Amino acid sequence: MKRNAYIVGTGHYAPERILTNADLEKIVDTTDEWITTRTGIKERRIADAETATSDLCVAAARIAMDDAGWKPEDVQCLIVGTVTPDYPFPATAAIVADRLGLSHVPAYDFEAGCSGFIYGLIQAKAFIESGMLDRIIVIGSDTLTRITNWTDRTTCVLFGDGAGVAAVSSQGPGGLLGGWHWGSDGSVGHMLAQEAGGSRKPASHETVDANEHTISMQGGEIFKHAVRAMRDSCYLALESDGTPFDKVDFLISHQANLRIIDATARALKLEPEQVYVNIHKYGNTSGASIPIALDEALKEGTITPPKTVVLAAFGAGLTWAGMIIRWETGN
Repeated sequence: MKRNAYIVGTGHYAPERILTNADLEKIVDTTDEWITTRTGIKERRIADAETATSDLCVAAARIAMDDAGWKPEDVQCLIVGTVTPDYPFPATAAIVADRLGLSHVPAYDFEAGCSGFIYGLIQAKAFIESGMLDRIIVIGSDTLTRITNWTDRTTCVLFGDGAGVAAVSSQGPGGLLGGWHWGSDGSVGHMLAQEAGGSRKPASHETVDANEHTISMQGGEIFKHAVRAMRDSCYLALESDGTPFDKVDFLISHQANLRIIDATARALKLEPEQVYVNIHKYGNTSGASIPIALDEALKEGTITPPKTVVLAAFGAGLTWAGMIIRWETGN
């Protein structure tokens, strides 16, 4: 009998502090009109000095576990997609698992940038369909404002902090994980990078002075790659699922730029009411953006079963991914 994987619970958490476009006008040479026109962002959430990525993960995971009706002993694995771990090691996932009271379950981090949550769902689907595991916590979380260059007016307006979580089970009903596609192209990875802090360029006075521990992005080139990669990921995920375009009910895209979201929706021939957008509230939260949007859409009743939903993402690596999810009646 074929095993399936279902999202049976979701949760998200964003820090309380809000940084508005008006606040940014006092920091760098920018305006609310400039930011809104080019990105769709009006405000973003900022973690305070005492809050790390694991803190966001724990808060969001508790909500998702409650939503799924899971106790700590029910969870068999926890994975975290992040580019801003608490430490190079130990893994943030292990810290989160301990704080959630999980009993020595496997827990690991992986790095796929803004595509991280879909990468995590694909891994969870494989674990469950193979029979290895039955209940997995998948987290996308980042504190990008910790690696933001606040003197760069083209990038500092983009990023926010947050965490989003899915509880993935072998038992439905819920959001059935369907066809998917993922990929990467390291030959252009330098277009979106944190250049220093790893083994290639360890931290030094020179790297700190040159702001090489912050996000560097070639915005125009990234835009072109993102539009193409997210469109193709959707097409290939639909093809692998055997789902025609006219059967898609809803799109939840990585919330990086409103123009990229709109381009992806047009490629799928979707109307504006079939696309969930919350970039104006959170900015680009990297791997957290899709699960935050998914949790909001479900809890608000924007997505009600039965619905066929497409997830699409693009991020540092460069990476990209798409996935089809069918919400069944009874979820």
